[in-house]
Amino acid sequence: MQKENPVIVGLDIGTTKIAAIAGRKNEYGKLEILGFGKADSSGVNHGMVLNIEECIRSINIALEGCMASNPNLNIREVYVGIAGHHIKSIQSRGDRVLANIEEEIRQEDIDALLKDQYKTYIPTGDQIIDIIPQDFTVDTLSGLTIQEVIGMSGIKIGANFHIVTGDKSAIKNIHRCVTRSGLNTKDLVLQPLASAAAVMCPEDFEAGVAIVDIGGGTTDLAVFHDGMLKHTAVIPIAGVNITNDIRQGLGVLRTQAEQMKIQFGTALAEEAKSNAFITIPGLRGQMPKEISAKNLANIIQARMDEIIEYVMYHLKQINLQYELKGGIILTGGGSQLKYLPQLTELRTGLSARIGLPNEHLASGHHTELTQPMYATCIGLILRGYDDYESNRLRFISNNREESFSNSENIQGSFDTTARAEGMSTEEILQKEFGESTFKPTMPFENESIVINPIINDTYSNNGSDLFHQPQVNTTEERLMNEGKSKKRTELIKKVFGTVKGMKDTVIFWFENIEDEPLDKA
Repeated sequence: MQKENPVIVGLDIGTTKIAAIAGRKNEYGKLEILGFGKADSSGVNHGMVLNIEECIRSINIALEGCMASNPNLNIREVYVGIAGHHIKSIQSRGDRVLANIEEEIRQEDIDALLKDQYKTYIPTGDQIIDIIPQDFTVDTLSGLTIQEVIGMSGIKIGANFHIVTGDKSAIKNIHRCVTRSGLNTKDLVLQPLASAAAVMCPEDFEAGVAIVDIGGGTTDLAVFHDGMLKHTAVIPIAGVNITNDIRQGLGVLRTQAEQMKIQFGTALAEEAKSNAFITIPGLRGQMPKEISAKNLANIIQARMDEIIEYVMYHLKQINLQYELKGGIILTGGGSQLKYLPQLTELRTGLSARIGLPNEHLASGHHTELTQPMYATCIGLILRGYDDYESNRLRFISNNREESFSNSENIQGSFDTTARAEGMSTEEILQKEFGESTFKPTMPFENESIVINPIINDTYSNNGSDLFHQPQVNTTEERLMNEGKSKKRTELIKKVFGTVKGMKDTVIFWFENIEDEPLDKA
């Protein structure tokens, strides 16, 4: 069964990193990771592509790393996430009188109601990305789901819709980068929905939660309540802003600011020791500089308070600030700041936790992929499988894995990246992962910590096999896994319950794009 499932590739084009992950569902409905590549992002600012050539270069490095980690992979198409401050959302209402009141309501009636929403007025230069149905009405009955509506009888059907729009030029730039990297864009997916799919469980969906994905350039928000998506938003403040605050406030280099944020940063200033200091080496013979850990924490908390205020503003706009029993799920690279859940609970009055993208992953994957920063990329793969399992647009995948082998490991991706940048593999390891894998630790009292480059063995072969999957032997275990798989599949269908549910309707995001793949000879 596993061999019959397609290879789906998610491409997360972020402000600070570009990640490409290839995955395939096993017989128990969990994702097995077949390849993984990552590169520093260039040419992208706050989720928008500003320099196409630099962005293409970063995409190529990430894809080469992904295919080098599993040489049997042949990647031709990807699911791409989209965010950025140009993303907007509006609420809309649609009603439709049924042609024949004697017949029951069919899927075709729902499809026609959804198509009508494309007539909704949006500003010039914008384009509809997603139309997300919420609750339906049939005559005087309200609060119905799409499953309840189909098969009923009535005179008039209506629904509330959440419409997501984006700037046409920004959308086309993303597609242009993917096309000129030699790939096809299978679909464009709103990043808040992708992240939500990766970190939510069925209980979260039922209780009502706010997914807050704190990335490098943007903070993405998706709010679920009463078993449906209620709101999405993209907040143009995230990890890059914190780094810039540290750089300007403490007078250090950007790389030093980023390293201090990751290694010593805390979101709750009162937990930082006032007599602890971080020593920054001087430049070109200058004296070392001592930074107060307390000052660092105050700078970080000020910006995190601002992000949380934006989140609460959006929750108040839809009157759900007190209704989310599941609280707030923090994910993305910025969610790894120490004491961030505690600060969130303090400011919102809601429970908070870190959302890890391991709910849908099979065991045996590399531990790096369970970090919150890969939630969006894992969610993009889940979106692909939602299309496949729904036979949406008669789904066919052009990605291939020619002959599956356990012998390959992820180290190959670093060798390829090293050759592309003219660096050694150790230098790539240090550049790509030396800073991102620091564990947040604070100095002891009256002690200074010196910031120095560190090479760690995050990707060494420590007994974790990227391609190993455990065997399930007993009937009880099989039934348990099948039940869990069914619940996960139902959850994904609810999260991605958009206009793309129409099996035979093709929505062209990228009309008038004439770029051809670059000649890689």
